[in-house]
Parts: sequence; structure tokens; C-alpha cells
Amino acid sequence: MRPRILVFIPMYRCERQIPRVLARITPEVARHIAEVMVVDNRSPDGSVAAAITGLAGLAIPVRVCVNDANLNLGGSHKVAFDRALDEGFTHVVVLHGDDQADPADLLPLFADGSIDRTDCLLGSRFCRGSRLHGYSLLRTTGNRVFNLLFSAASGRWISDLGSGLNVFAMAWLGDRAYRRLNDDLTFNNQFLLLMIQRRARMRFFPISWREEDQISNVRLFRQAWRTLGIVGGYAVRRGAYLRPHRGGRPPEGYTTGIVHEYRP
Repeated sequence: MRPRILVFIPMYRCERQIPRVLARITPEVARHIAEVMVVDNRSPDGSVAAAITGLAGLAIPVRVCVNDANLNLGGSHKVAFDRALDEGFTHVVVLHGDDQADPADLLPLFADGSIDRTDCLLGSRFCRGSRLHGYSLLRTTGNRVFNLLFSAASGRWISDLGSGLNVFAMAWLGDRAYRRLNDDLTFNNQFLLLMIQRRARMRFFPISWREEDQISNVRLFRQAWRTLGIVGGYAVRRGAYLRPHRGGRPPEGYTTGIVHEYRP
């Protein structure tokens, strides 16, 4: 059966970048995709209008949503994963709206059938074949240190804790365990540990990554401290660490509204 792929683009303050992201969904990429869904987290700028304009060039179904509240990055993932499960998508491609990753890096995975043989395809900025442009030495060093810490705690080699380009099969997420995880930027860290705990078939693949005019929403030292807490908690408690509900709201609270939709 051919995969039915939803491309989920989380977006916050990406007015300048989102047109470039959507332009990178070339016809060669689009022919593998069932739909593009942009989820805006209540951006205060013109991100939504820019996304609607950028989507006009795509000849596939598209949808732009605005969350009913600021759900943070993790909460937006929950919105997209819930919809994918509810509407029968087989896979979700996560492509961040800040134009740091390139969806063309997925083409070899579509071509060689990797998407059918894995549960999680994880873009890595730090594995062989990856290309970094404009990424600072501080960020590179910090990421590599955390990769080592999470690898040691989990017993599984981790090449990247979370980039802006990943593919997830929905089949192993039917119980919606992701709803228990944090809503903030540490969602990716906990989700990775959930994959390892569940023995998901994971593969890291090289990506190109660039930093140009992006607006970072990460407070580096606060984020580093929270990430240390996650790896420390998992190292001590293992699977029990992920059992409590850590989301900021009940599951029914992750709601969004459609502001634009096109079906050719």
C-alpha cells in the first residue's frame, strides 16, 4: 500500500521564512505527499498570510490552521499527530517553518523504500554526510555533548536530539502516548526517549541545515538546564520517567482552527 503522507509544518514568527519553506516543496517532493498542513502557534506577525500565499503554488491539498491557544512546539505536534491518526494518514513528515531544513533530503528515503521499513526517520545535523551552514560553534558543541549524554542514558546511539526534518509512521502511535509528553521545546527530547523505550525502528539520515535570518525561540541556558533534567530523570527512572502526564493541558485541550484550505 502506498504511504499516505501528511507534511506538518509548525510555525511561529516565520513570516520571512515560510515562503521559502513552501517553495522547497517542489513537484518532485510533492508527488510523494498527500497533504501539507501548516499549524501556526498564534504568531504575532504576518506568518499566516505569508503561508497562505506560499501554498498557492502547490497542486496538492493544503490546510492552514491557527491553534486556539499557544500550544508551544510540542502541543502543535499533538494537534498534527491526532489529526493524522483520526484521518488515516500513514506517516507524518515534520518540517519546521523556519527554513533551516530542506525537504529534498527526503527524496532518497522515498526512493529506496526506507519509509516502509522504519517507524522513525530522524534528520541529523551531525551524522556523516550532513551539511551545516552558519551554525555556530557554541550550538554545535552543545548539541554534540547532549547527544552523548542521551546516548549514554538510553543505551542507544543518538546522532541528533531533534532537528527540523523527521518522518514518523503512525502505526506505532495508535495509543497516542505522545500526549503525555511536554508541550514545550523539550517535546522532541522526550519523544526520542519514547521511541527508544518502545524499540521503534529508528534511523538517522543526513540533512542540510542553515542559519540565516531565523528568529530563535530558544533561551539557550534555560533550555540546556531543562534538557539536563530530562536525561537525568530518564537515566534514574528509565521507562517510569515517561509514564506520568507531562503535557500542560488535558488531551481534549489541544485544539486548532482552520483558516485556509484548498483541495484540487
